[in-house]
Parts: sequence; C-alpha cells; structure tokens
Amino acid sequence: MADTGRSDTQRSGAGAPTGAGADPKPHAYDPWRQPEYFEGVTERRVIAFLIDLVVITVPVAFAAMFIFLLGIFTLGLGFLLFALLRPATAIWVLAYYGMTMGGPQSATVGMRAVDLQVRTWYGAPCYVLLGAVHGLAFWVTVMTLSPLVVVVGLLNGRRRLLHDFVLGTVVVNNERRAAFLRRPG
Repeated sequence: MADTGRSDTQRSGAGAPTGAGADPKPHAYDPWRQPEYFEGVTERRVIAFLIDLVVITVPVAFAAMFIFLLGIFTLGLGFLLFALLRPATAIWVLAYYGMTMGGPQSATVGMRAVDLQVRTWYGAPCYVLLGAVHGLAFWVTVMTLSPLVVVVGLLNGRRRLLHDFVLGTVVVNNERRAAFLRRPG
C-alpha cells in the first residue's frame, strides 16, 4: 500500500470520514504484531467474571435479607417486595456494567483487578450504552449457548467471545500490563 501522506491518526481510522468511499477503520489490536495485549486474557477474564459475580450478588443478597426481615416484622406484608427484587436486580446489573465499562477505565471492577479493559474493535474506549449492552449480551449468550461462548474465545487470536463479535468489542490487557509484558526479559 502506497503512503498517501496521511498522518498515523488518519491511517488508523481516527477521525476518518464515514460513508461511501471512506476507508473502513482497521482493527486496532493485532494479536500477531501486538501479542502483549492478548497474553493471558482468557484466564484472567474468567477471574474477572468471578469477581464481578460477587460484586453483583452481594448487594442483591443483602436486599433479599432485608426484604425477608421486613416481611417478618410486618407480618408478611413486606414479602410483597420480593416481586420487585428481580427487576431491581436486572437494573442493578445493567447499571453496573454500563457505568463500569463506560467509565474512564473501560473495565468492570473484576476486569480492573486483573488488568483488563474493553475496547471497540477499532480501539476506542467503551461507553455506557455499549457497556450495558455488553453485560446483557454476555449473560444472554452464557445462559443460552454456554459451551459455544467459551469455544469461540479459544479459536480466535483476539480471544473474543461470541458477544464480543456481535458487539464489535475486544477485551485486552490494559496499557500498564501490556507495557510490562512488552519489556524484554
């Protein structure tokens, strides 16, 4: 490909015009030229999931215990609040994924603990809506296609799971970990 005099940011697709005739944005992370972004991602993604599961479950468990105690003290009337627990849990999960992935670090609490972050396929940080949809897509695919979700992640160089392909995201090592892995010896 001949150099057209465009700057590196233009070549990478940042700020490129959209529409007919525009160059599509290239993938920001190449697992063969930049292996430091993908080293150990699959294993640490499992650990991040377990941490996030605890972070999500603990407040829901406390809410359930509170409703139970309220039900006892109100002679059964408080038990009616259990009907709100499931929708409140769904809202909590979507808010958790949206606010953490859409935050400045583009990562949930579990992902931050293991130095991972979510990026779009062209390298942009995650945003709130994408984070919420990512969490929703993750849970839907895991509940319906559990073995397939994991197999897909093992068969591609970017270690993307099924919902990552659908949403155009990639989970990579954060810059600090990538720089550490990039160091020789």
